[in-house]
Amino acid sequence: MTYSLQPTPLAKALAKTSSSALITLGAVLALAGPALAEQDDSSERANSSDAALERVVVTAQRREETAQDVGVAISVLGGEKLADKGITQVNQLQNATPSLEIEPAFGGGQPQFRIRGVGFQDYASNNSPTVGIYLDEVAQPFPIGTQGLLFDLERVEVLRGPQGTLYGRNSTAGAVNFLVERPTSFFETGFNTRYGSYNAWDGEGYVSGPLTDNLRARLAVASSQGGGWQKHRDTGQSLGDRDRNAIRGQLEWDASERTHFRLLVSAYEDRSEANGLYLFNDFASQQHGLIPADRHRNRTGWSVRPEFARLVGEPGLKKPGRDNSGNTVTLHGSFDLGNSTLSSITSANRIKRRELNDWDASSAHESDVFFRSDAKVFSQELRLASNSDGPLDWLGGLYYSREKLDEKFFSDFNDLGWGFPGTRTTYTQDADTVGVFGQLGYQLNPRLKLIAGLRYEDESRELNDLVTANLGTGQPFAEPLDRKTSLDEFSGKLGLEFQAAPDTLLYASVSRGVKSGGFTAYNGSDPRRADPFKFESLIAYEVGFKSDLSRTLRLNGSAFFYDYQDQQVLDAYLGPTGVIGKITNAPKSEIYGLELELEWLPLSGLSITQALGYKEGKYRKFTALDVAATQASGYEIYRDLSGEDLNFPNLSYQGSVAYRWRAGGLNLTAEADYSYRDAYNSWLGKAYDLDGYWLANARLEFAPQGSPWAVAVWGRNIFNEKYDLTRNFFVNAQVALAGEPATYGLQVKYSY
Repeated sequence: MTYSLQPTPLAKALAKTSSSALITLGAVLALAGPALAEQDDSSERANSSDAALERVVVTAQRREETAQDVGVAISVLGGEKLADKGITQVNQLQNATPSLEIEPAFGGGQPQFRIRGVGFQDYASNNSPTVGIYLDEVAQPFPIGTQGLLFDLERVEVLRGPQGTLYGRNSTAGAVNFLVERPTSFFETGFNTRYGSYNAWDGEGYVSGPLTDNLRARLAVASSQGGGWQKHRDTGQSLGDRDRNAIRGQLEWDASERTHFRLLVSAYEDRSEANGLYLFNDFASQQHGLIPADRHRNRTGWSVRPEFARLVGEPGLKKPGRDNSGNTVTLHGSFDLGNSTLSSITSANRIKRRELNDWDASSAHESDVFFRSDAKVFSQELRLASNSDGPLDWLGGLYYSREKLDEKFFSDFNDLGWGFPGTRTTYTQDADTVGVFGQLGYQLNPRLKLIAGLRYEDESRELNDLVTANLGTGQPFAEPLDRKTSLDEFSGKLGLEFQAAPDTLLYASVSRGVKSGGFTAYNGSDPRRADPFKFESLIAYEVGFKSDLSRTLRLNGSAFFYDYQDQQVLDAYLGPTGVIGKITNAPKSEIYGLELELEWLPLSGLSITQALGYKEGKYRKFTALDVAATQASGYEIYRDLSGEDLNFPNLSYQGSVAYRWRAGGLNLTAEADYSYRDAYNSWLGKAYDLDGYWLANARLEFAPQGSPWAVAVWGRNIFNEKYDLTRNFFVNAQVALAGEPATYGLQVKYSY
């Protein structure tokens, strides 16, 4: 008998990514090599004992703590570092955080979030995500509302695992918290601007300071322009230029020693051109014949039928793109009651979506779509938290939100020969949520702490007047539909934290998260498309450690197992016009995995970070439509997916290396970061699978000593990796959204 030892998928992926990381690390050290060799005694050279890792303060558990003292899996990204890396949109965080993926649905403005494989796929605007997105502690229940510019941030906290006992909204996957810079008690101002390939320009600036002894203000603005790197395959016309602008103003008032208020007003607009799709297979168009597959990912195609533009109310449309906007008003109040603090967060948010996409990526009019959506959200959160230093700390809260959505979804099917030019799907949706939540921690002894939390949530959702009509005549294909769904559930957390050593924390927890059900609001005439899918629940078992092995070496890790009930997944059914997507529930599934994060300062000026996330998942009970077989046969064919893998990338890997030194009156910084995203098997079939890809970025900064100025040269995707972010089809064309190619540019910063 002969045995053959085969490498595991994890080992193969690690081998591939490790080799790429070594190449990038070598490039950075080569860039900084002369400085390492030429430093003399007059430079401020120090040995590794002079360096120490930063103790980052977070508010992930609604109180100020260092990240190393929090018994949850959390990654923290500083706002200045994000700006230096050119991360201006939430979607770009997936290459900076382990186990986080953000897919743009069909390349449009609707993001699809996943943390540890827990995610939700939907191109309509009406359903809530599995990942809680918070801007300055205010939940963003509509994913489309997360697509504004990221700017003037203090930090971003990414929490992995179910959240709900400390937060206004419940989530099964985790939370991403964006914390903005606050008004300062002294005057300061600054800006950060970048110019790069394809005439791309990004800039942000701020001014902050006191107005009176007890009143402070801050104003920040940001803009992102240009950058269109795609070309029309027939005309050579460019596509993809950004046109995003945002503004945020804050007033912070100390009404008394114990009473504080902060008013935040923000607005954004996004009039960018769309990210074009390319044809990865030949497209047999009904009216235009065979359109060959694109040989280059920077090629795309589109054509806006004037009659369609007029019918959607945008007669001036010439290119796929968007005219989205949003504004938010938030009032924070803090009242010190002695042994406790009462916090109030009142927020009103409005989102407008006007977005045209060409989902057949060609001059054909077989699947051009337009979204015309208006959403309003009002929320109120009250929290009472203990202030004492005793063995018991606690927090309790109430949360209420009211959501209203009015959406119209237009599809141009004119060239399909169906006897009508297209469809108009309209509906409204209302949602009311009430949550009661709380968590306490009790120090059982100097080294062992118990954490217990509980949440009750009551939510009702109503879908009203869902109807699909003939775009030309306005005649409905079926009667309007009304549907309701509700959530009335408890969730919670039970955990232990053990201080094994002064700089080593061990933790274990069991938690339950729930996510509300909803509706598939796509076009169609079959009433079953609107039947609600149920809420999902997840029981998470997690163990982890946080350790500062020395003043210069930090290693954190976690392992988890998720018992998933009624997971919300995208399935399909065969309708009158073909296969139509529909969100349904997989009765039972599971996910398990681990994460490791390392920070190391091997010598003065040199810092290295590494982060690894690995996960696997399987359906334990689920029967789904076989899309390929159904399309081939013309009737519904199902297959049992029990035991099959869940569809998400298994491995994510990030790293960075930076070296800082002084020479010739300059402070210099050479840095690079790199990331790997594993292959992604699509539920649609092998043709839609995504290959794994590797990205690397580099940056070299020059800052005169004692000067408020700094200049840097940078490159993103410096090895010009060719990769896809998503693959899909809507009617006939098989399309993909390509990732951005190599770009280079210049950065200028000023801070006073």
